Amino acid sequence: MSGLTRRALCASALASLAGASLAGAAGTARAGEPSAVRVAAIDWAMLETALAIGAEVVAAAELRLYRQMVVEPAASPAIADLGLRGSLNYEALLRAAPDLILSAPWYVKYEANLSRIAPVRSFRIDQRGRSPYEPAVAAARELGRLTGREAAAENLILAVAAEIDAQRERLARRRGESFSIINIGDPRHFRVFGADSMHGHVLDRLGLRNAWAGQTRYSAQAPVDLVALANAGDAGIIIVRPIPSDALRVLPESPLWNALPAVAQGRVHVIDPVNPFGGLPTARRLARLLGGALA
Repeated sequence: MSGLTRRALCASALASLAGASLAGAAGTARAGEPSAVRVAAIDWAMLETALAIGAEVVAAAELRLYRQMVVEPAASPAIADLGLRGSLNYEALLRAAPDLILSAPWYVKYEANLSRIAPVRSFRIDQRGRSPYEPAVAAARELGRLTGREAAAENLILAVAAEIDAQRERLARRRGESFSIINIGDPRHFRVFGADSMHGHVLDRLGLRNAWAGQTRYSAQAPVDLVALANAGDAGIIIVRPIPSDALRVLPESPLWNALPAVAQGRVHVIDPVNPFGGLPTARRLARLLGGALA
């Protein structure tokens, strides 16, 4: 934080200049051209959205993990890595000189410091009890407006809907089947995705049923005991990678795991990593991966 303090005057000047340049730069960008607005992203859902609409992303948080857990859209090596979201490198952010910083309500405590560098826009996509899809659409549209990428944002919205529709047709013969979609936490616990997650929304849009009707939690940990999967009856299981090494070692020999109907009947599917709290690009990737796994 001392580094930020030493540069407070410079940062304040950047922020005031960014406020004026943001509207002007956004207004001059044309479809097919890079955005003139330099964007930094703290939140991954907005990072993937910014990349998907061709915004000029100059800095983002936890890029190494993003490349493993979110995967696409790909983050260029030229993007400055701001380090952990809970311990941001403000000096790297200042050097990147963004015109706009994309955040989410989870990071509100950092906004006072972030706003010294550039204007901050916070987008809430995930909220308990509500599908995140329409908020993700609204966020893409607003980001398109802010960066002069309105046409690209509309193209993204249409492309995601088209991908979901195409995969729904591909899975027509499985319509109405039930699945639990989970991340494995350890050999005894998992995180499950409910109706108010992007995973749950995409399942529903594909004509499939989410077997999980219980409460959900917004947590990076897996709080549910494996026994709960037995309550899903004949529902299949979709595991979203990564799978911890101890679970890979223990589960094949676990009597509890092997007694689950989906496991005993060979109805377990494993797909590549998908952002657990993503935006429209996550919905498109998930639909494609589910189509490939279940078709």
